[in-house]
Amino acid sequence: MKKLIPLIAMMFLLLIAAACADEEEASGSGDSGDTAESSDWAPESPIEIVAPAGAGGGWDTTARMVAKVFTEEGIIDESIGVVNKAGGGGAVGWAYIAGQDGSPHNMFVASPPLLFIPLNGQSEYGHEDFTPIANVIADYAAFAVAADAKWDNLNELFDDMKEDPSSITVVGTSSPGSMDHIQFVQIAKAAGVDVTKIKYVSDQDGVGLTQLLNGSVDVFSTGVSETVEQVKAGTIRVLGVTSEERLEGEVLEDFPTAIEQGIDETFVNWRGFFGPPNMDEAAIAYYEKKFKELSDSEAFAEIRGQFGWDEMYMGSEEYSQFLDEEKENIQTLLDELGLGE
Repeated sequence: MKKLIPLIAMMFLLLIAAACADEEEASGSGDSGDTAESSDWAPESPIEIVAPAGAGGGWDTTARMVAKVFTEEGIIDESIGVVNKAGGGGAVGWAYIAGQDGSPHNMFVASPPLLFIPLNGQSEYGHEDFTPIANVIADYAAFAVAADAKWDNLNELFDDMKEDPSSITVVGTSSPGSMDHIQFVQIAKAAGVDVTKIKYVSDQDGVGLTQLLNGSVDVFSTGVSETVEQVKAGTIRVLGVTSEERLEGEVLEDFPTAIEQGIDETFVNWRGFFGPPNMDEAAIAYYEKKFKELSDSEAFAEIRGQFGWDEMYMGSEEYSQFLDEEKENIQTLLDELGLGE
C-alpha cells in the first residue's frame, strides 16, 4: 500500500497539469486569441461601393460587375449596393468616402486618376488618404483613328508627330494631365515624340468619338473596351494598345501592342478598391480574402474576358507599395509636361 501512495500522487499531479494545459489551449493567449477573433469579422450591415463617376464608365462597370459576382457566387452574404457620385474627375466620390472615417461598410473603386487628379492640384485627397484593400484588374489604353485615316500603325503616326507634333490633335475624355492624356504621352515619349508639343484636347461632354469621325480630331485616346463596337462597325481602327501582350477575345486579339511595333513601353489602367481612412485591420483582412476569392472565380474570369480586362490581384500591403511607386513615375512625367502642382 505504501508503494502505491507515491504512484497515486504522481497520477493526480499529471491530471492537474493536463487540465491546465487544456484550459490554456481552449482560452488562447495574447496574439493568437486576437487573430482568431479578427478572422471572425464580417459585415453587419449593407455594403456600399461608390463609383466616383456616372453610369457606364470603367469605374461604374467594374463596381457593378464585382458586386454582381460577390452576390451571385455567394462570396459575400451581406447585400451590396453601387452608388454613383460623379464630379471633379472622381474628387466628389473621394471626398464622400473620406467622410466615412473608419467605416468597414463603405468603399470605392479607383484607377490611375486617384494619382493624377491630386498631383494636378484638382483634389485634396490622394491614395494616401484612404485604405487600399485590393486591386483586381488591369485594363489598357487604345489609340484609335478613323477607318480612312492615313496611318496604318503607331510608328507612322509618331513619325508624323516627330516632324510636327502640334499638327495632330489627340482627344480623350479626361482633363489634361489625367489618364487619357498621360497614357498617350507615355507611349509617344517612348517613341521619341516631343511630348511637350502634343496637342491634346479634353472631351468633357463624351463626344470624342464623334469628333474623330467628323474629322475634328485625329486620334482618340481611350480604353480598349470603348473601341470594340466601333471597330466591329468598321468606323474606326485601333493603331495600338498598351498591354504587354495581345489581348484575348474577339476583335481584341486583332489589336497590335505598342511593344510589338518596337515601342518599348506599356500603360496599365489598374483598377481596385479602397476603404475610408482608418479602416480596421480585421475588415481589411476580410475584404482581401473575399476579393482574392472573386479574382480566382470562373465567374469573374468570364467577365474579364468580356471586357478585355486582365487579372491583376494585389492585397493591401502590395497595393500600397505599388501606388507609391506609380505616383513617383507620374510626378516625373507631369513635371516634364509642366502640369505638376
